[in-house]
Amino acid sequence: MDSLIAKADALQPLGKKRKISHPKKSRDASATDRTLQSVAKHTSVPKSFNKLPDGPNTYSHIANKKLRTELNRHTTQASRAKALLEDAEMLLADEAGKIEVEGEMERTWRVGQDEIVQGAGQEAARGRREWKLDGGPYRSRYTRNGRHLAIAGRTGHVATFDWLTGTLHSELQLQETCRDITFLHDQSHYAVAQKKYVFIYDRDGVELHCLKSHIEPTRLEFLPYHWLLASIGNSGYLKYQDTSTGQLLIEHRTKLGTCTTMAQNAHNAVIHLGHQNGCVTLWTPNLPHPAVQLLAHMGPVVSVSVDPSQGGRYMATAGRDGTVKVWDCRNWKGAVRDWPVRSGGDVELEWSARGALAVASGGGVNVYTRPSIHTPMHTKAQPPLYLTHPIPHRPLTSVRFAPFQDILTIGHAAGLSSVIVPGAGEPNFDSAEADPFENKKARREKEVKALLDKIQPDMITLDPEFVGSLAPPSKLTTVTTIDGKPPVEIPFARLPRLERLKVSGKADETEEHSDEEGLDDNGKKAAREERERRKQRGKGKSLKRYLRKQRKNVIDPTAVAIRKKLEKQREEKLRARMAAKTGGEEPRKPSALDRFKRAP
Repeated sequence: MDSLIAKADALQPLGKKRKISHPKKSRDASATDRTLQSVAKHTSVPKSFNKLPDGPNTYSHIANKKLRTELNRHTTQASRAKALLEDAEMLLADEAGKIEVEGEMERTWRVGQDEIVQGAGQEAARGRREWKLDGGPYRSRYTRNGRHLAIAGRTGHVATFDWLTGTLHSELQLQETCRDITFLHDQSHYAVAQKKYVFIYDRDGVELHCLKSHIEPTRLEFLPYHWLLASIGNSGYLKYQDTSTGQLLIEHRTKLGTCTTMAQNAHNAVIHLGHQNGCVTLWTPNLPHPAVQLLAHMGPVVSVSVDPSQGGRYMATAGRDGTVKVWDCRNWKGAVRDWPVRSGGDVELEWSARGALAVASGGGVNVYTRPSIHTPMHTKAQPPLYLTHPIPHRPLTSVRFAPFQDILTIGHAAGLSSVIVPGAGEPNFDSAEADPFENKKARREKEVKALLDKIQPDMITLDPEFVGSLAPPSKLTTVTTIDGKPPVEIPFARLPRLERLKVSGKADETEEHSDEEGLDDNGKKAAREERERRKQRGKGKSLKRYLRKQRKNVIDPTAVAIRKKLEKQREEKLRARMAAKTGGEEPRKPSALDRFKRAP
């Protein structure tokens, strides 16, 4: 029976144990390497190099258990990160979707929202929504990570919520006119431009601040890297408020009347304003006048937007003359492209993160994509239309693209409508910059880091690459001698004021020659009276007398040092004059022994 079972290769009975054969271990290669053995006898290698571990080090030689555990954890994480680097080519693999047609006769703008919702994924289809509200017309604003939405109705209805989950954060009925709304550094604070002032609320809708310096605001913008809240109002003043310190940084008088259009360039934090006379002006906090001013339209400018996908190179403007124009911000030599639109009211513009331009006019929204809108065209032909969506509720007051989503939100008189625009949003996000899935701890750490990395407002310029560059050497230099030092070449701008006047020939050198040699007594007396009269010039005014009285008991170290220096110079001149009278000999001080000196 056992032989039959063995021939059939079946299981052996339990009573008998199977023989287990172990493979013979191969001899170590180092044992047969005679050269290595001869060198090892006369060579000492550090203990750390005796055996390099292939896997993570266990640190078994460390006696401290807590330290050993911590080092093991760090080593394991480092080895895991090293292994994950092999999959680096799989990062940022998401691509921006886009509508593609099969035949040449088909057009993308013929595809409606129902077809897009059916063809899109389940997550993307959630973006097609309709909010019917009674407090319109509405304006909307997204956070930087695209997760939260704030809306403000003209009649005073304000709400903030997480539009993905439908979680309502706050809802207010302010019972007064609200013209605009914006989030601050994150969803925990937002500002509302109300009838008279700007109010700041927290996430729960509790009023925190009333900014009474911002009078009758019409538009708001927040600069996240500078922590500045910018507002423009009916008075025509552009004001910057530092939200980290609460200080009103500066206010610029535009001198162009009421302004209802404002946008910011996300690349260099420059504020773009559209005015009633058809001009568009660019402002920075460190310039009292506009950095750029151009005549964009023949009527009032109703909307301005800057393309974030091209580093702020292109700007789109719309006016009441019924035209939309695209400008190149690098040369300002004219509109790159312009075309007429149907305007049953004010036109609203908005660029997406991928360079799609949404134009809301009349009873619908049209979306144009690049590169057609960036291509120069001498005729006023409309660029190829990518997508269109009719909206019967007028007026259309705002258009906003959701960051990192293919969603366009339109505010109108009956509420808000969200439509899907394939390929409009940036598919990949940087979690260190804007994370749609951040938790409370990550938000707090990000807020602290943003405060530490806050950029000073003086660094806002049209060309941000200018900051950090070296100043070119001055071409205008002057060889001059200052305070008896050897003559050196000094740039004209760095010379003292008196030296600059001397070089330009405008210095009054009559006061420097104070010696009165060659004049008789009457001449000396007349010159002295002339100097006294010149000193007293302008001192009879009431303001001068008041300022002298205020400075009477003030001790200025700079003024004291200057008086000592002038006194020393006066003594040197007097000594030199006495030496010249005595024939070049230095005047000797009188001594007590002079009484015994013989008379000549």
